Amino acid sequence: MEKHLHCKDFVDTISSYVDGDLSEELCVELDKHLSECDNCRIVVNTLRKTIDIYQHQAENEKAPEDVKDRLFYRLNIEQFRK
Repeated sequence: MEKHLHCKDFVDTISSYVDGDLSEELCVELDKHLSECDNCRIVVNTLRKTIDIYQHQAENEKAPEDVKDRLFYRLNIEQFRK
């Protein structure tokens, strides 16, 4: 149960962690947690990969509509589809 609560403590900081915007002390705590928690490590790695794909995507390159639809559906953000 404590591990689950610990994960909740870091949910709001994961984006800042990936961006390198956290204090060194908090980064050390998060690094320790990530070394012990597969679920949070997967979330951080997935976020990093998503950012990398987004940043390196060619300007004219677009994902097929069916891929976008499935992604938005899985992320539960259909309201952002244009």
